[in-house]
Amino acid sequence: MTSKSSSTVPIHGNYHGYYTKRPFIQDPRLRLLPQNLFQNARVLDLGCNEGWVTCEIAQTWGARRVIGVDIDETLVRAAWKRRRTVWSLRNSQAASMSTTGESELLDEEGVVDTEYFPASCEHMFGPLPIPPLEDSACEAASTTFPHNVSFQTADWVHQQISEDTEGYDVVVAFSISKWIHLNNGDEGLTRFFQRVHTVLKIGGVFVLEPQEWDTYAKARRMDPKLRENAKDLKLRPEDFERILQQMGFGRAEHLGKTGEGDLYRKVS
Repeated sequence: MTSKSSSTVPIHGNYHGYYTKRPFIQDPRLRLLPQNLFQNARVLDLGCNEGWVTCEIAQTWGARRVIGVDIDETLVRAAWKRRRTVWSLRNSQAASMSTTGESELLDEEGVVDTEYFPASCEHMFGPLPIPPLEDSACEAASTTFPHNVSFQTADWVHQQISEDTEGYDVVVAFSISKWIHLNNGDEGLTRFFQRVHTVLKIGGVFVLEPQEWDTYAKARRMDPKLRENAKDLKLRPEDFERILQQMGFGRAEHLGKTGEGDLYRKVS
């Protein structure tokens, strides 16, 4: 059973067009993390939205397997499309200018790469299809982009997904704690943290970007349910570290802040 969020009001933080606010091909939050954190890791990206961060972890950070989960089925469909777009444009950033002034991709010997797919083609004709896995290369190819990333629709606070049974080396939760808190109360947020602890392998890492308490005021005005739930909240973001340690997590490592305006937040 999967969860579908059909409300036009993003009461779960399921903003459509979220990455127009964070228009980064390379997300600066990931650059706060240790460079080898995702190397050969199984990663769960919770609240993946349109999959930009999920695809970046899978493509450029050496992850063996990445699963993106979001409560909004429309966003999950957009994430699958994002996967195809990133695959299509995988060589675009390496393009150099030819002597005619047209953008081309050159290999190490200066020969034009005929597999180069310009961004203009993606805009005009759509993304390239994902190549199927060959049986002979299935094991190796399945751990490299684009075959090492997938997406699921689920209310992960309350629903398990099949991938949970294998556990994860890293769980990423960027900008979702406030929405879990407002929708599910103190008990639901505690349940979320406990679920993360349960699915992490021994020595695993939980990457959390919590929203500050003062941002709750605007969010709770979105919906009567959120407004009512907010009245009963006793926990505050500054309590999260204590709660996580009581559950068995190690001491938090504060890696810094990034973003602008309301999106300037710390990552731990």
